[in-house]
Amino acid sequence: MPRVSRRGQLPDDELTWEPSERWVRGFRGDTLVVDSRKPRLVWEPGMPVPLYVFPAGDVRTDLLTPAAVPSGSVHAGSTVFYDLTVDDEVLPRAAWSYPGDELGGHIGFEWFGLEGRAPRSLDRWFEEEEEIFVHPRDPYKRVDALHSTRRVRVEADGQVLAETSDPVLLFETRLPTRYYIPRDDVDWDLLHRVNLTTRCPYKGVAQYWSFRGTDAERRSVVWSYPEPLPAVEPIRDRVAFYNEFVDIYVDGILQEHPQTTFSRR
Repeated sequence: MPRVSRRGQLPDDELTWEPSERWVRGFRGDTLVVDSRKPRLVWEPGMPVPLYVFPAGDVRTDLLTPAAVPSGSVHAGSTVFYDLTVDDEVLPRAAWSYPGDELGGHIGFEWFGLEGRAPRSLDRWFEEEEEIFVHPRDPYKRVDALHSTRRVRVEADGQVLAETSDPVLLFETRLPTRYYIPRDDVDWDLLHRVNLTTRCPYKGVAQYWSFRGTDAERRSVVWSYPEPLPAVEPIRDRVAFYNEFVDIYVDGILQEHPQTTFSRR
């Protein structure tokens, strides 16, 4: 009898990679810095999303100069970092290499700003002819947007923010189900727009709202994708709420408040 276990994420102490067949290009301004048909996807320990590394021959290494190693453990303990210089602008520690044989000879670039890391180094990334944002898409991740007739009610501090029997449920691998509600079923008197937009490689560009309750104002916990990517077209102009911060009832049953990376918002 085989051992039975629930499928989960990779251990937090493993650095894993696999080859990709996608043609990937990265630009800084109008300068093509990366042009590769043999990238590798890398999952760093403890990171929920992948990044790309590229054969050094596919990189404008003439734009790279050795840089000091940052303090702390960054990029799985890499000890080789590079500054990137484009049009006289120096981007410190914008690139790095991993030690070891399997990923040796490959160079990675920062895609998005994280605390303690370099800011984003390249302006635009393309897989084939499609621009991608934030990070590469994970080949082991699915995002499905399905129409439903479940009854969904959203409350906060005893106030009903939204209620519908026409939601779109968005199922995203290893994230809580998100309930996208028609705008006509949202109480807009309780919400106000905030100056924030974010990008998602699977869904597009989101705009945000906050709401006022009996407690302190809660910011950026309501969002919408007015122009979603084609794969999730059903969520267009609908509104979703972070399950982490509001009470969501589905068919009368209160859903759990999940603990995710968004719980720190």
